[in-house]
Formats: sequence, C-alpha cells, structure tokens
Amino acid sequence: MSIDNDDPSDVRAPEGPTEIIETDYEVGQDNYVRETGWLKVDIHNPVFLISGLAIVGFVILTLFTGPVATDAFVGLRDFLTGTFDWFFLLAGNIFVLVCVGLLISPLGKIRIGGRDATPDYSYTGWLAMLFAAGMGIGLVFYGVSEPVSHFTSSMGGVLADGGARTDWAPLGGAIGDADAARRLAMAATIFHWGLHPWAIYAVVGLSLAIFTYNKGLPLTMRSIFYPLLGERIWGWPGHIIDVLAVFATLFGLATSLGIGAGQADAGLAFLFGLPTNNLTMVLLIAAITGVALASVLAGLDAGVKRLSEINMVLAGVLLLFVILVGPTLQILSGFFANLWSYASHLPALSNPFGRTDDNFRQGWTSFYWAWWISWSPFVGMFIARVSRGRTVREFLICVMLVPALASVLWMTTFGGTAISQIVNDGYQAVADASLELQLFAMLAALPLTQISSFVGIVLVIVFFVTSSDSGSLVIDTITAGGKLDAPVGQRVFWAGFEGLVAIALLLGGGLAALQAMAVSTGLPFAVILLLGCVALVKGLIAEPR
Repeated sequence: MSIDNDDPSDVRAPEGPTEIIETDYEVGQDNYVRETGWLKVDIHNPVFLISGLAIVGFVILTLFTGPVATDAFVGLRDFLTGTFDWFFLLAGNIFVLVCVGLLISPLGKIRIGGRDATPDYSYTGWLAMLFAAGMGIGLVFYGVSEPVSHFTSSMGGVLADGGARTDWAPLGGAIGDADAARRLAMAATIFHWGLHPWAIYAVVGLSLAIFTYNKGLPLTMRSIFYPLLGERIWGWPGHIIDVLAVFATLFGLATSLGIGAGQADAGLAFLFGLPTNNLTMVLLIAAITGVALASVLAGLDAGVKRLSEINMVLAGVLLLFVILVGPTLQILSGFFANLWSYASHLPALSNPFGRTDDNFRQGWTSFYWAWWISWSPFVGMFIARVSRGRTVREFLICVMLVPALASVLWMTTFGGTAISQIVNDGYQAVADASLELQLFAMLAALPLTQISSFVGIVLVIVFFVTSSDSGSLVIDTITAGGKLDAPVGQRVFWAGFEGLVAIALLLGGGLAALQAMAVSTGLPFAVILLLGCVALVKGLIAEPR
C-alpha cells in the first residue's frame, strides 16, 4: 500500500526507519463512492451494509417485542456472565501482563510513527482526551454507587441458601467490621477501574497505532491481524473482524449512554422536580444526541478536543470541591491506603477459579470486563489517532497508569466520602438511594448542594457528548474501510444511531438490556483481542530499534 502525505484519506507516512508492510491493497478500493448534490457517500461495501442493516433490524425488533425482549436480555446477560466469568477474568489478566511486559522490555523504546515522529498534541490535551474517552460517564455514575454497594454487601457478610451464596459481597465479605468492609469495598472498586480496563484499551490502541503509523496499514481493526492472516485481512476474515468491532463499539457506547441518561434524568428530578420516566430519558437522549451531532460537525480539534478539556475542568472542580468540603484528611490518607488495599487484594480479586462469590464475580467483574472489551475498539482507535509521536513505553505509562491513578483518586474522593457519611455520621440516605441518585444523595450532605449537583449533571451530559462524538468517529472510520476523511454525513448517521440504540435498549429492557448487549458483544471480541496480543508482539519485534 502506498502512503501519500498529501492525500487525506491515507495515514501519515512514518518519520524515520520503520518496517512498512508491502501490500497491493489501497485504502478505499472496496468502497462504494457516490456524490449526488449534497449527499456524499464513501462506505466499505460489506462492513457498512452488514453493520447498518443488522443494527437497524435490532432497533426495530427490540422496540416492537417489548416484555419479550426484556426477558430475553436478562436471560442472555445471566447466561453469559455465569458461564464465561472465568474467561473474562483470565483474559483481563493476560492483557495486564502483556502491557507490563512491553513496558519493561526493550520494545518500549519504539516510537509510534517512526523514530523521528513528534507528538501531535500536548500532554494536557492528550491526557484529557484519553481520560474523557476511556471512562467518562461510568466514573460519574459509579463513583459513589459502587463503593457504597460493595461496602454494604461486605458489612452483611456471607449469606447462603441451600448451600449457594446469595450475597453480593466481594470475596468473603467483612461482616460487622466497618474498617475491613471499607478496605474491601475500595479494593474491589479500584480493581474494576484500575489497571485491567486501561490495559485492555492500551492493547487495542497500541496495536492500531503501530500497524497504522509504523507499518502503513489502514486504521481499522483488521490491520492488527496482518502478522497472523496476511493478505486475507482484506477478505471475509477481515470483514468479520471489523463488523464485530462496529457491533462491540456501538453496544458498548449504548450502555454508557443509557447509564448516563438515567443519571442525568435522576439528577434533574432531584434538582428541579422533573418527572422520572422513559419519556424524559428518551427526550434527554435525543437532545444530547443533537448536541453531539453539532460536535461532530465541528470536527476533532474544535469538537471532541475542546469538549474533553471542558470535561477535565468540570471534573477537576467537582473533585476539588468534594475534597475540600468533605473529610479532607481521610480522603488524602485514604488514597494511599486504598492503593495498598487494592494491591493486597488484587491476587484474590483477579483469580478466575475456585471462588464462591458468584454474584460479585459474575454480576460485577464479568460485566465490567465485557463492557471494557466492548468499548476497546472505540477507545483504542481514538487514542491511536491522537498518540502518534509517543514511544511505546510513554504510551503505556500514560494510557495505563496515569488514568488508573486518576480513577483511584476519584473513587477515593466520592466513594470514600459517601462511606464516611454512612459510618461516621449515620447518614443512610446515600445507601438507601437508587444507583442513579447516590451521587446526588452524597452531595446533599455537603454545602452548596444545588451548585455541585448541577455541575454533576452537566459533567454527565458533556461526557455523553464526547463519547457519542468519539464513537461515531471510530465507527465511521471502520465502516469507511479505514479512510480518515469520510464524508461528515456518515458520522452524523452513526452518532444518530448511537442514540437510537440507547433508546431502544432502555425501552426494551432498561439497564439489563444495556448490560446484556455489552456482554454479548464483549465475549467474541475478547477472543479477537487475545489473538491481537500475539499479532502486536510479532509486529513490534519486527520494528527496527
């Protein structure tokens, strides 16, 4: 494949010696291209057609089957997390080990884009985009609710019925011991938001970056598998990989968007007394999707980058506010104590075999790992696009370690404050509130509740917009055969459909439906990513150092 820096549909040529893969394939050669007046189309025939038709059919079927769809989604989620929990945990451990191995190996010196490549973005802008794309809505939603859930279940200890555990406590719980329950709750929370999810993102992002910017292949998931499949990646094996990537990205995003809409809806009801129902959430998703479409039209630098930086400011303001007006000393000391709790509990929490905490392992960890894996094409491709010029070691440190530490600080601040309110102040409202309301219940016990709650709602909405915008960019790149300059109308199409899928899943089964689709697309993609680890190592070994 030839690379021309003057052609915006091609990736930029490497700067310095790299191992370019010579292939006769040209980016977009299988695309259907048509321009009629204002309508411009540039799509990869099999990938766009199969993905688009399947997703349209799914939306229609879900909306028209109603309660039947709800039962089906719940059954699917429970079956997949109950049967393949060991596989999800084992895969997550492998991704961490691969990243750590590359980080400390001589391969860490390889630079994305060639030896002489320079970064396209400053550290501040780069880290802001990484964090906003990688976690976003989830941190706001689960920042209070997950630590509190694990704390209350750990305090309840182990409960059994007919020899099977019925409790949701991590590991063996900590019945009646508030300090031990706090440590276990924070360790379990950090486990779900620390090294493992960011290692998944790092594997995908680094693989795409190396095979695109160093080896000259299109920016699509199929390119990663050239060392294993050779020229067959341009045929049906590659089509299947890209279609699965589209499904995983869309349903992973829909899960996040649905969760974010639920929390924004609950926050608006908390602040302004608006009704909490499906109609409100549908209108909310539609309105926020409209804002996302405007961001799409503004482009990467003016849209996603600017909104990501606004996100970081809002998140930083809310974080600093809770640190200052909450139990400040406990938060600061708790950061290091929670890191130690995480490290000491990590072997047990990451063990895939011989455990009895089925509800926690399957209902929390398996779902999370599937969710992160289904998000990985979206986050990985996005961070690959903005990470040219970084070394492999720099990439892994910044993508895996820095955001993980930021997640620890966030969870310590919000979750730790909520647990302190329960233990020290006897404030049970935060524990009794629904998941969507627990953030606002925690803020209600602090000064300036109205202002801080409003900032929280805005933060969720802006995270919603950046996720939708970034996701449509990634899906459009895949369905355009790796072209980076596909018509903007196609990104508008995918941004709109992300909102429609989120609406369909909410109406067709609520949170269970969202979780079911994230798990069902995450499972096959986990297999693909494990094979991708092999291809990544082979590709890096071939690079000149």
